[in-house]
Parts: sequence; C-alpha cells; structure tokens
Amino acid sequence: MKSRPQRILLKLSGELLAGDQVHGIDEDVLSKIAEEVRDVHALGVQIGIVLGGGNIFRGLAGSARGMDRVAADHMGMLATVINSLSLQHALERLGLFTRVLSAIQMDQVCEPWIRRRALRHLEKGRVVVMAAGTGNPYFTTDTAAVLRAIEVGADVVLKGTKVDGIYSGDPKRDPSATFFPRIGYMDILNKDLKVMDATAISLCRDNRLPLIVFNVGVRGNLVRIVKGESVGTVVGE
Repeated sequence: MKSRPQRILLKLSGELLAGDQVHGIDEDVLSKIAEEVRDVHALGVQIGIVLGGGNIFRGLAGSARGMDRVAADHMGMLATVINSLSLQHALERLGLFTRVLSAIQMDQVCEPWIRRRALRHLEKGRVVVMAAGTGNPYFTTDTAAVLRAIEVGADVVLKGTKVDGIYSGDPKRDPSATFFPRIGYMDILNKDLKVMDATAISLCRDNRLPLIVFNVGVRGNLVRIVKGESVGTVVGE
C-alpha cells in the first residue's frame, strides 16, 4: 500500500452503528464515525464507504429462522440503505458532500450504483456511500466492499471493527489469543480466521488489494492509517 493512499474503501459493520445497543443506530457512534471520515477527507483522500445492516436485519439470521434466503438477504440489503442514509445525514451535518449509491434501484431515495458515476463523485471530492451490498443474495457486505474497492480502484480496504486487529481467536473471550500485526491472505483462509468471509479474502488476494483491520472506536486511528502509521493488522501477500 502507498504510504498515503489517494482513495480508500472503508467497511463498517452494522453492529458498530448500534454501539452498546443490541439493535438500532447510536447517534453518538454515528457522529464519531462521521468526524473520523471528515478528518481523513480533509487530507485530500477520496473516500468510499460500505456499511453492513446487522444492527437492523441480518439476512443469514433470518434464513436460519426459516425465512426464504433470497427474501431475507434482500431485507438485509434494505437495512444497509437505512444505515447509509443515516451516515449520509451525519456527514452532511459536518459539511461534507455525500452521495448514496444503491445496488438496488430506489430513485426517490438515492442514486443507482453506476461505476462511472461513483468515480465521478469521488473525483469531485464527495464521500460515496455504497449501499445494498452487491444487489445479489448470498453475498455479504464484506464481499461487496472488496468488489466496490476493486471497481473504483481503491488503494486499500480499511475494515473498522471493535478490536485492535486480527487475532487467533476472539480476544474478548480468549485472553490468550495472539495478535497478528501482519498476516497473509492464505493464512486467514487456512486458519479459518473470522475476519471477512472467504469470498472477500479471495477477491483481495486475486487482485492484490491490501486490507487493514483496525479498531475504528479509537479516535484518530483512521487518520493514522492514512498517514502511513502502523495501526491494526495489515493483510497482504
């Protein structure tokens, strides 16, 4: 990765937006994330964002309860649109120009996902929030984030989490879990580490797209990464 990426793709889970709540959107968390994005944008970096929808509805969970998987996944996609519009509002309160582009067309709510349109928005300095995943069932928003990053030519995917990076296990449940400051794509797949789904990791590997997993809850971490400081776990060759 370049020491100062020109274009980044930030991936955030829906659970992050819920904060300490089980469901819904925590306005304080949303505001803090928006402030982090503003600070990075001030450095002249072009920013794309992909949000999950697990704080509202998770398609896989719905399927596990007996729902039709395709319908459940579409509901999950709609949940990501709600989160995207919420983040757009938080960003625009800070004076940033923002566009939400959805893989599911809903013209009265947001723009359709069109790659050239997304590129143009990024070039104009607008923050582009990419909603509704890939628009297809059976694909996670992690895979959508990597796909969109490749499509717009992002220099790196930054996955914001609640922990400091990638561990050998869940550090909140296993104090002996080992932290990896750097790890290869195949190591993640072989060790079955729950970082991103296998499709997303394979896409990163096939396209030599760097991935950094970091704690987005620590103020300033996003800026530090963009400035080339060592934060979180770097995933690469």
